[in-house]
Amino acid sequence: MQTRLTFKYLLTPEGLRRDQTLVVDGNGVIEALTPAMGPADGFLAIPGMPNAHSHAFQRALSGFGEQRKGSDTFWSWREAMYRLAGRITPEDMLVVARQAFLEMLRGGFTSVAEFHYLHHLPDGRPGPEMARAVVQAAAETGIRLRLLPVFYQSGGFNQPAGPEQRRFVHATIEDYCRLLQELHGVPLGVAPHSLRAVNPENLRRLIEVAEQEYGERLPIHIHISEQQLEVEECRKLYGMTPVELLSKTVQLNPRWNLVHATHASEAERRLLAQRAVTVVLCPVTEAYLGDGLFAADEFKDAGGRLAIGSDSNCRIDAIEELRWLEYGQRLRKQQRARFADAKGLGQCLWSGICTGGAAAVAQPVGAIAAGKYADLVVLDEQAGPWLGHGIDTLMDALIIGGSRNDIAAVYVGGKRLVDHGESNGAQAAADAFARVTASLNKPS
Repeated sequence: MQTRLTFKYLLTPEGLRRDQTLVVDGNGVIEALTPAMGPADGFLAIPGMPNAHSHAFQRALSGFGEQRKGSDTFWSWREAMYRLAGRITPEDMLVVARQAFLEMLRGGFTSVAEFHYLHHLPDGRPGPEMARAVVQAAAETGIRLRLLPVFYQSGGFNQPAGPEQRRFVHATIEDYCRLLQELHGVPLGVAPHSLRAVNPENLRRLIEVAEQEYGERLPIHIHISEQQLEVEECRKLYGMTPVELLSKTVQLNPRWNLVHATHASEAERRLLAQRAVTVVLCPVTEAYLGDGLFAADEFKDAGGRLAIGSDSNCRIDAIEELRWLEYGQRLRKQQRARFADAKGLGQCLWSGICTGGAAAVAQPVGAIAAGKYADLVVLDEQAGPWLGHGIDTLMDALIIGGSRNDIAAVYVGGKRLVDHGESNGAQAAADAFARVTASLNKPS
């Protein structure tokens, strides 16, 4: 059954179009854009942002573990994360992931690549229960899911996994593939955690086995060069950086999505752009963890493709991620307008990052066009950040001053799931999340 949605303005790949109706088929796919038919359902509709990197369970960690302990770094934060990860049951995972996904929808994310490495039960027994809890949370909220079960073997370069990592680890590639088989019917990708956690020989074999089983169609995601210590340890063991090691181990191509790449060199960034990989940046989390700044503007200027993710989910807001992306480069270069073109900042930045995100989730999303899912974020015409603006500068005002509070509605597949920040079942979900989070973070 067709649905028709009419808007005063649409942000399309060709730019802003006025007074348009989207014709949406029964599967939630846009069939056509036509001149407006009937009254408007909203003001300005822009493509829903794909969330290219999320660890949903870490939503329960936000605001905990912030006391300073000596020289506080990413690695001390990781210890707090391990404590949380050791306690979560499948029932807890459902509650926490559901809250994270609801907040993603309210924050302008309409699809998510969930980098899922919390696999086994608290007692270490393997099984698909934790992953199925994530799948159920996505189904209950309506967000579009690309599940990325993570292959994780070691606790660092040439180091065995520790007891705190036992829920992450698959002893063999065959064990990992068994999990993929148990998740038959779920949109999947392949996710070697990092070169810290998967050595080059096993990484190469993992990709070969996955391609034999699924063909060359699944997206591949990996953490890379996030921390300086990671780069130093990789150099010490292999005589090269993580990006260099990855490029010599596998054939990089557009299926690859490199998360963070914070400390990639100029030559490495050029290589990644030439190979058409997607670099997935998580600006809020990278600031939260003190990672550093990837030279995103230079990568973009070299033809590189970028996506964003909410990663730790300490704050979930697609608009804020883009603002941090732009402002981080301004601070790095001490120059303005790093992602702007001659027409401004907002339209090109939102559309460009949506394109990269669509590649990362490997689904027909990220654009308002025929053949794409009708995943939409509709802006509130009366929102404060753009009072006094015309339509030509409204998207600039969104990036500079806007937030998820300025979103009037969110649609996934043509279905309205969020209305001025409200969604069905949100209060009950929040109440359950509060109880679970308090319990999970109690001192030992």
